[in-house]
Amino acid sequence: MRAFCRGWFSFNYLFGVVLFKLIGVVAGYYFFGFFGALLGLFTGSFFDRMRAYGTGGMNPLQNLLRQAVFIETVFISMGKLAKADGHVSPDEIAHVEQFMEKLNMTAEHRLRAIALFKQGAAPEFDIDATYKKFMSVCGHTKNLKQVLLVYLIVMALADGHFHPAEEALLMDIAARLGYPPSAFKQLMDMVLNQSHFGGGQASTAAALDDAYKALGVTKDSTDAEIKRAYRKLMSQYHPDKLMGQGLPADMIAMATEQAKEIQLAHDLIKKTRNI
Repeated sequence: MRAFCRGWFSFNYLFGVVLFKLIGVVAGYYFFGFFGALLGLFTGSFFDRMRAYGTGGMNPLQNLLRQAVFIETVFISMGKLAKADGHVSPDEIAHVEQFMEKLNMTAEHRLRAIALFKQGAAPEFDIDATYKKFMSVCGHTKNLKQVLLVYLIVMALADGHFHPAEEALLMDIAARLGYPPSAFKQLMDMVLNQSHFGGGQASTAAALDDAYKALGVTKDSTDAEIKRAYRKLMSQYHPDKLMGQGLPADMIAMATEQAKEIQLAHDLIKKTRNI
C-alpha cells in the first residue's frame, strides 16, 4: 500500500510539473508569441521549486498570466477611453506611443498593443468581457486595480482635460473594479493633484492645497494622519509589492514616477509644517 501511495504521489507530481509546463507554453505563446512560450516553459519548469515556499509563495505561472491580462486590459481600456468622446486625438495617440516606449516594447509587442488599442476603440466594442477576465485573474490584487485606474486617469488627461464621457467611462470601470463613486472621486482627485508635482512646486498656498489633496488628506489633518496616508500611498507603489502581484517589470518604472510625485507633495507639506 505504501509503495502504491508513493507511486501515485510520484505520478501526480510529475503530471503536475508537465501540466504546468504545457500551460505555461500555451499561455505564453498566446499572449506574447514565441518568446512568451519560452518564458512559459521556463516558469512551468520551475514551478515545482516554488512549491517549497508554501501556498503563500509566489506562483510564477499565475504571475505570468496576471501580467498578460494586465497589459491586455490596459491597452484595450486606453483605446476605449480615447474614443469615449467620439474621436481619438493626436495627444492621446502620442501618450500611448510614449507609454509603449517606456515599456521598451519590441516591434512584435507594439503591433499586439496597437491591435488591442484599436479593438478597444471600436465603437461597437463592449469592455464587459475584458473586465470579467481581469477581475477573475487580478481581482484580489488591490494594488494592480489601483495602478490600472491611475494609468487610465492619466490617459484621460493626455489631451489636457476631462471630457464628461471619459469621466463616465472611468467611473464605470472603477465600479467594475469594486470602487464606490466616493472612493473613485478621491483617487481621481489625488492623481490630478499628484500630477502637478512632476516638475516641482513652489511653496505657495495653491501648491500646498494641491499637496494635501495629492495625499488624500486636508490641512486640518494631524501630522500622524498625514504620515499614515503618505506611507500607505508609498506602500501601494512599492516595486517588490507590485511585482509580487503581477505588474510587468517594465511598468515598475512608471509606478515609480507616480511615487516620486507623492514624495514631492509630502516634502512640501513637511517643509511647511516643520515636521
